[in-house]
Amino acid sequence: MPGPKKLFIKSYGCQMNVYDSERMAETLGAEGYVTVDTAEAADMVLLNTCHIREKAAEKVYSDLGRLRPLKQANPDLKIGVAGCVAQAEGAEILRRMPLVDLVVGPQSYHRLPAMMQAVGQGARPVDTDFPAEDKFDHLPDRPARLGGPTAFLTVQEGCDKFCAFCVVPYTRGAEVSRPAERLLAEARTLVEKGAREITLLGQNVNAWHGGEGGLGRLIRDLAQIDGLLRIRYTTSHPNDMDDDLIAAHGDCDKLMPYLHLPVQSGSDRILKAMARKHTAAQYLTLIARIRAARPDILLTSDFIVGFPGETDADFEATMALVEAVGYGTAFSFKYSARPGTPAAEKAPVPAEVADERLHRLQALLSRQQKAAQEAMVGREVGVLFEKPGRMAGQITGKSDHNHAVHVEGGQNLIGVLRRVRITRSDPNSLAGEITPAP
Repeated sequence: MPGPKKLFIKSYGCQMNVYDSERMAETLGAEGYVTVDTAEAADMVLLNTCHIREKAAEKVYSDLGRLRPLKQANPDLKIGVAGCVAQAEGAEILRRMPLVDLVVGPQSYHRLPAMMQAVGQGARPVDTDFPAEDKFDHLPDRPARLGGPTAFLTVQEGCDKFCAFCVVPYTRGAEVSRPAERLLAEARTLVEKGAREITLLGQNVNAWHGGEGGLGRLIRDLAQIDGLLRIRYTTSHPNDMDDDLIAAHGDCDKLMPYLHLPVQSGSDRILKAMARKHTAAQYLTLIARIRAARPDILLTSDFIVGFPGETDADFEATMALVEAVGYGTAFSFKYSARPGTPAAEKAPVPAEVADERLHRLQALLSRQQKAAQEAMVGREVGVLFEKPGRMAGQITGKSDHNHAVHVEGGQNLIGVLRRVRITRSDPNSLAGEITPAP
């Protein structure tokens, strides 16, 4: 009797893609596939792609080229391209890469079983539609047991902001919010299957409008679920941080003191050119309100340097904003033109200037991250333990503030939330000691 078919998925980019890969694996799992850790062991390889950064499509084509020997050695190997590059490139992927069997966009992956049937009949299907049906209505139930104590839950997809540098509105479509009752039901199921922390996902998650009261009300309703210990959400837009969501950071104990709130630049002139529709002063006022609600919150952000037209003064305004906020960590990138976006038509900042600015910004952000971690030493924090550590005898998890924390011993504590006293700050992580249970 033949064994199960084997599936390997490589995810690029954001947490939304990680969630989508999980759901694709579950969808194909209902068709008899089990996941494996390498492409070499697979009967089917799916590349779940991201189109945000420079040359994203070329990186996918490069990875496809590396799969060519596997396809030559095993002509029955099936190869698919999913995600945002699939949405943007469509049939061009099939034209450039004859080894690819199917192409599916991020709103159509619930149709993978039918697409695989078509592949079995000799077709090379492409599905990059924005279908009228809700893909979540057609996805299978979540597995009987999750792979760990944390889970993602997509609550919102798409974007209506149309920032001048961003392809998301074109690859993910318009903003769509899932209904509150379905989200609460799925969250209860995730908790029943082992989740103790749920991260709510969306391209603009705080623009969720699938029920009365917005995201703040949804978070409060989720907090009523017995067994759910922690709630997080990402990624947010400053213009969608309403009063109730800010208040939730202060009065909802299960909402963790951590917020990723991208600003992109500290220059009003560049923010206007980016079509961000907020000013640096408005952002700083918002940060002050959030910190008034939750003084110990750890803030992170995204920054783009070298945006077309950025002057030295514009960049210094970004540095000043970073100094004013004091981030726990942040993601910073050199501007890369995305085809089809308004900014792509503008003259770029010289590469050597952008490189120097990025180096300076990252040095400042690294100092702030180090200071934030060192400030945790001596404090007691909650840690949800997720897996064994890299060193023998260690166990690791995430703190309330989303820091990676490792302790010695406690191998029986995976999935358990315990208090930990932080004893040391290491590069990109903290060390601690489990405090005695009360």
